Amino acid sequence: MIDLVVKFPVDDHVLSELHAAAFEGEPEVQPWAERLERWALTWVGAFSNHRLVGFVQVCWDGGAHAFVLDTAVHPEFGRRGIGQQLVAAAASEARQAGCEWLHVDFEPHLAAFYLDACGFRPTQAGLLKLR
Repeated sequence: MIDLVVKFPVDDHVLSELHAAAFEGEPEVQPWAERLERWALTWVGAFSNHRLVGFVQVCWDGGAHAFVLDTAVHPEFGRRGIGQQLVAAAASEARQAGCEWLHVDFEPHLAAFYLDACGFRPTQAGLLKLR
């Protein structure tokens, strides 16, 4: 059973470990709690027996536009619909906050997830690498 929790108390070590596992990287502790409190409209965690197994955050412009970031599910819990549940919860939170649009950027291999499973539609966008 998976429990979704909105704006759960964030442990930087735990979320950094989940992020590293989901994105096949080396765990490097990031200041998640500080960043989320300062910049996020909301965030949602997926928990299995009190273990964080999924995460998504929503940032926004303070108005009509919100942005999905950092959708992550631990590989041990993949392919169970957790990511889709997280994005749906994030969309609901953004809608309740009065946002009109929810944006997401993704790599090509995630198109089926975001476009088919989560209901986003493709748009043209631009990206500028800063570093």
